[in-house]
Amino acid sequence: MREVISINVGQAGIQMANAAWELFCIEHGIEADGKLRDSERFAQNVGFHTFFQEVPSGNFVPRAINIDLEPTVIDEIRTANYRHLWHPDYLINCCEDAANNFARGHFTVGKNVIERFLDQLRKCVHACQSVQGFIVLNSYGGGTGSGLSALIFEHLDIEYSQSAKFQQCIYPAPQLATAIVEPYNALLSASKSIEHTDVVMLIDNEATFEICTRQLSISRPVYNNLNRLLAQIFSAMTVSIRFGSSLNHDLLQLQTNLVPYPRIHFPAVNYAPILDPHRANHEKLSITEITRELFESSNQLIKCDLRLGKYMSCCIQYRGLITPRQVNLGVYEIKRRTDISFVDWCPTGFKLGISPMPPTIVPGSEIAPTERNCTMFCNTTAVAQVWQRLDKKFDLLFNKRAFVHWYVGEGMEEGEFVEARDDLIKLEKDYEEIGNPSDEDAVQVQRPITQNTQRSPEQVKTKKQSKEKNTSSVYQEKSESTLKKVSSKPERSRSKSRSKSGEIIEPLDNTIIEEIHNDLNDNYHLQYKRRNYF
Repeated sequence: MREVISINVGQAGIQMANAAWELFCIEHGIEADGKLRDSERFAQNVGFHTFFQEVPSGNFVPRAINIDLEPTVIDEIRTANYRHLWHPDYLINCCEDAANNFARGHFTVGKNVIERFLDQLRKCVHACQSVQGFIVLNSYGGGTGSGLSALIFEHLDIEYSQSAKFQQCIYPAPQLATAIVEPYNALLSASKSIEHTDVVMLIDNEATFEICTRQLSISRPVYNNLNRLLAQIFSAMTVSIRFGSSLNHDLLQLQTNLVPYPRIHFPAVNYAPILDPHRANHEKLSITEITRELFESSNQLIKCDLRLGKYMSCCIQYRGLITPRQVNLGVYEIKRRTDISFVDWCPTGFKLGISPMPPTIVPGSEIAPTERNCTMFCNTTAVAQVWQRLDKKFDLLFNKRAFVHWYVGEGMEEGEFVEARDDLIKLEKDYEEIGNPSDEDAVQVQRPITQNTQRSPEQVKTKKQSKEKNTSSVYQEKSESTLKKVSSKPERSRSKSRSKSGEIIEPLDNTIIEEIHNDLNDNYHLQYKRRNYF
C-alpha cells in the first residue's frame, strides 16, 4: 500500500481540507463518525486506505494533520458535523496568531509548535506501510500559510527526502488581496517552495471567484463555494490512487511527467465541465467538447494567459465511463489547434489518466453533477506572468522598505528579502530560456547530465580558456586575419581605387604590410597604424 499524508496549514489550508475530506467520505461511503456505510460494497476497493487509516475501534480517520497557530479554525472542526472523523491528536494549534507575518510563522511562533507537529507526523508515518508522498494545502498570502508551511517543508526535505512533496496553494490574485503585506509573504514562501517542494499547484481566488459567478451563477460567492470547487481538484489529483483505472497515474508518475526540470515545477490547473444545476439538464457534452473546454481561459484556476506561453507537459485526468479512443480523439483535436503550442523538445506533451469512478458532488453543492469530467495540470511558460505580477508588487513595497521592520523584529534579516527576490528573478529567467531556446544569452536551466552531453576535461579546459581571452587578443586575432587577406591578394588587386567621396586611395605596399606585421603584439601601434593606414 502506497499511502499519502495530507498536511493542512493555516485557515485556508484547513478550510480546503474540510471540503475535500467531506467529498472523500461521500466517494468512499464513510459516515461522518468514521464508520464504513456499506462494508461489503466498499471493502472490495482497498484503495481508500491510501488516504484513510483504520483505528482499533473499526472506524476510519483521515491520514491528515491540521495545524494552525491560533485555535479558531481548529475549534470549528472540533464542533462541526465531522468532529468524530478526525483523530484528536492530528488537530494541532497554538494560542498566538502569525498576524500575516511570514517571520512569525517561520521563526518565532512557528518554532513553538513545530516539534509537536513532527511528533504526530512520525506517528502518522509509522502507521503507514510505505508513504508515497505528502500533499500540503495552504495559502501563500497568510502568515501561517506561508511561514509555517515553509518551515514544515524544510523538515520534510530533511526527514523524508525520498517521498514526493506536493503543494496545492492559494496564490495571490492580481486584484484581490487579504493583506497589505501579502506580496512579502508570497515571495518569501515561493522562494522556499522552489527549493523544498516537488510540485506546486497554483490556484488563485480571483479566478475561482469568476468561475463561481460566471459559470455557476452565484451572485455573491463565499469561501465555502470556492472550497467545494477546489475539493474537486484535490479529488481528481488523487482519484487514480484511491480507485482503480485503466490508465493510471499516481503522484510519482504525475511528478515525472509534469516536471521537466527540478526548478520548473509550478503547473497551472484547469477543470471542465463546470455547470450549474439549471444548465446541466440541457447540455450533454462529448469527450471532445469537454477536452476543448479544458483549454479555455474560463476554466482555468489561475489568472494568466496560457495562449502567450508554450506548454511543456499536460497531465489530464478523465473521470467516468470513457474509452481510450474517445480520449485520443479529443487530444488529437487539441494538437491540431494553432493557438496551442508546445516547446520543440517535447514531441508528445500529454500524460493521460482514465478512472471509471464518475464525479461525485456533495449534496447541496452549487456544482451540477455530471457523468464525466476532466482535470488538467499543465506546465507552461505562461506561468511566468504570475511571477512577474508578484515581483512588481513586491518591488513597490520593498523599494520604500515599507513594513520591513515587522519582519526584521521577528528575527529575519533584510538580506533574506533580497535573496528571495533573486530566486524569483532566476526562476523567470529559466522560464524565458525554455520559451526561447534559440537565445544563447539566456540563463541556462539546470538540466540532468546524461552520458551523451558530458564533456571531456580537455574540452572543458579549452572552452574555459577561450572565454578568458581579453578584448585585445580578440582584436589582435581579427586584425591578423584581416592583414593576411590583404597580403594574400595578388598585385593587380591593389590598384588605385576611389572612395565614396571620390578621393583616390593609394594601395598598401609590401613595406607597410611588413611593418604592421612586426607591430602586431603592440596594441597601441596597431591601433595607431590602423587609424593612419586604413
